[in-house]
Amino acid sequence: MKPSVFHLILLGICSVNLSAQEGNLTITQDPKFEQMLNEKRKINSSITVNDRYKIQLYNGESETAKKTLSDFRRDNKNFDGTIVFSTPTYKVWIGNFKSRIEAERNLVDFKKKYPNAFLIKPNK
Repeated sequence: MKPSVFHLILLGICSVNLSAQEGNLTITQDPKFEQMLNEKRKINSSITVNDRYKIQLYNGESETAKKTLSDFRRDNKNFDGTIVFSTPTYKVWIGNFKSRIEAERNLVDFKKKYPNAFLIKPNK
């Protein structure tokens, strides 16, 4: 019984000296970060990718999508292209056409080399 009383007294003495940390925290942020964030917001708001027509050349595996885009860029330097991942496949989208007529004209030409190509208008 004496060891338990001793432990209680020791615990009481130790608990008197315990204290918590202070809650003061100061964060300093580089002003360039806010400037960069504002620039990114401007760029994102100016991108009009989703209201334009595109042509999808390929839908499938990653490596084949990369090869398709690479081949397309080599042969067509005037058109932009990108790979879009939509689970579980990769899609190669090309062009940024303002009108459906413009996109359809180009689609006829691209179908000669890419017979599975078709016209799309991505949603926001």
